[in-house]
Amino acid sequence: MADAGATTIKHLGTLRLFAQGTREIVMQREFDAARERVFDAFTQAGIVKQWMGPGGRSLIICAIDPVRGGAYRILMRRPPGEEIGWSGVFRDVVRPERLVQTERFEPAWYPGEAVITTVFDECAGSTRVTITMTYESREARDIVLAAQIRDSEIENYDRLARLLA
Repeated sequence: MADAGATTIKHLGTLRLFAQGTREIVMQREFDAARERVFDAFTQAGIVKQWMGPGGRSLIICAIDPVRGGAYRILMRRPPGEEIGWSGVFRDVVRPERLVQTERFEPAWYPGEAVITTVFDECAGSTRVTITMTYESREARDIVLAAQIRDSEIENYDRLARLLA
């Protein structure tokens, strides 16, 4: 999947995470479920609430309107009560193939806004999810890489895999 200019950051278990170009991070994970089910797990708030929330975090707001121009907002509470949220707008929704959305954190922990493209590919009975996060600058991308997001993503996606099983 990675182009010749990609730099592999870490490959843990079934999650691939790598930098691509100067402003992108790419994550890939396969799920043993039909593409439609995996797409729903990313776009239906009731399902998202069941798998998102690493490290003892709880979702206190999960609102998703997965249509072009629709908004979403996620708010998590981390022990001992600190909150972090993110929100954005869907730029494109092609069920069950692709989502393109903006992302901005509250409070901001990297500069600017990201554009997140999620592609759902059928792979012999399973679904490969490829998430490409494009940041406004290399600086923003590098801040996210330094935060070691892979650990919380592994936990979230392991929980999702169990839910889909």
